[in-house]
Amino acid sequence: MSSSTPLLRSPAAAYVAPFAVFVALMAVEHSFGLPPQWFYPVRIAATAAALLWFARSAEIHRPSSLLGSAAIGAAVFLIWIGPDVLFGPAYRHFWLFENSVTGAAASSAPEALKHNRTFIVIRTLGCAALVPVVEELFWRGWLMRWLVAREFQKVPLGTYAPMAFWGVAVMFASEHGPYWEVGLIAGIVYNWWMVRTRNLGDCIVAHAVTNALLSAYVLMTGAWQYWL
Repeated sequence: MSSSTPLLRSPAAAYVAPFAVFVALMAVEHSFGLPPQWFYPVRIAATAAALLWFARSAEIHRPSSLLGSAAIGAAVFLIWIGPDVLFGPAYRHFWLFENSVTGAAASSAPEALKHNRTFIVIRTLGCAALVPVVEELFWRGWLMRWLVAREFQKVPLGTYAPMAFWGVAVMFASEHGPYWEVGLIAGIVYNWWMVRTRNLGDCIVAHAVTNALLSAYVLMTGAWQYWL
């Protein structure tokens, strides 16, 4: 492909553009303190539009192991909440998890939004249905291959290369701020499942189950800090 080819026409756009839109708008929301009750739906709508527009050429196939993927997702959910359940609220306030780099485990949503059914529905759908697709396209569909070869499409999905495998796991962990340690374990598990199945659809299902269970847990227990 010619170096003059516009970025948005690159094969990578199908995997990167939706994630870039989501992260960029999240940064705008947090940087300017925009009200989540109206900006979060905008962020979700814009990300969904980018996904529909760019990701049509992405290699997403029907899951090869639906039950296995669901089990992996449930296991990651238990890992995610495990430390807080076992060690209590004080655990997440330890300096390794609450500092100027990672931030703090606290929800940015105002108290009133926790009782706003429309916002809760949009937040749940965004977390359980949209984010898994966007993140799996980026992390395991593109970056895990791009770190092996810049012409990533020549690298089969699920190819194991130590630098790519562990590099993606660490970067995935850093994305999750004060939950970096469980984020690291989740990244390792999802990467392993990608290597095992070689199917992006399986990783999307696993990630979606994790996020759906986490959303249900937030709503049932009031643990809003999981929805940063």
